[in-house]
Amino acid sequence: MADQNNSFCKPILTPHLTRLYCIVLFGGLLGVISILFLLVKMNTRSVTTTAVINLVVVHSVFLLTVPFRLTYLIRHVWTFGLPFCKFVSSMLHIHMYLTFLFYVVILVIRYLTFFKRKDKVEFYRKLHAVAASASMWLLVIIIVVPLIASQYGNSGTYDDQHCFNFHKELSQASVRVINYMIVIFVIAIAVILLFFQIFIILSMVRKLRHSLLSHQEFWAQLKNLFFVGVILICLLPYQCFRIYYLYSVGHSSDCNDDITFYNEIFLSVTAISCFDLLLFVLGGSHWFKQKTIDLWNYVLCR
Repeated sequence: MADQNNSFCKPILTPHLTRLYCIVLFGGLLGVISILFLLVKMNTRSVTTTAVINLVVVHSVFLLTVPFRLTYLIRHVWTFGLPFCKFVSSMLHIHMYLTFLFYVVILVIRYLTFFKRKDKVEFYRKLHAVAASASMWLLVIIIVVPLIASQYGNSGTYDDQHCFNFHKELSQASVRVINYMIVIFVIAIAVILLFFQIFIILSMVRKLRHSLLSHQEFWAQLKNLFFVGVILICLLPYQCFRIYYLYSVGHSSDCNDDITFYNEIFLSVTAISCFDLLLFVLGGSHWFKQKTIDLWNYVLCR
């Protein structure tokens, strides 16, 4: 009976997911390589730079798991064992939330520099930046990893030949409550960040007007808007759908195959955030700035 239920609840595997993860792997690796050349020239004592470096690490670790996902999507059989399946499956969630965390750190620091009229926020020494990053990763290793290892995928019997299908955990009311709290928290933070970003850009437009594009601060705010955009496009849709998904799973004794499939689609879209590094590098290029200036001048002349 357990095998039939697993078969019924297994997400539909489509070529769309395969293509999406192929694009994520290629674009993510290109972004990581590109940002490494840029980081050499950046101030390593900067809090923002430290957050970007950690973002590179998060993306890199996640990208190492993508080939295993692709292997499963192509072969439709998981051959790497159930424990490793749990790790690869949980890594997509860990990647999403750590990416969101570093986005928040980057944006909050930049907002502080804007409102307090500071050029930048720095650690006193490079060693402090290393210590801050090491402390964060130590907390992840000590708290997050054991928690996932002990709780993730342990509430039901799963087929070790089929992966990424741990919906039975959500049958517990306590687990659903925790998920609801996380979803509400992420959505609230995203809305607050969007509000601040719109407020800052509108205030700059009113103050600078036609000389807007000649100010370096405006370009910095465009990069901030880019991070907010990634949250809204890649991360937030999954969080919004998650509310409906949690409700459906909690009020149904059987797994709805369509809902499980759509949840997998929305979850996979969060992986597109790996493109942020590549777009971040392209966004800071002279070519991008010149094209933006040309477009702005064209709009003003009409």
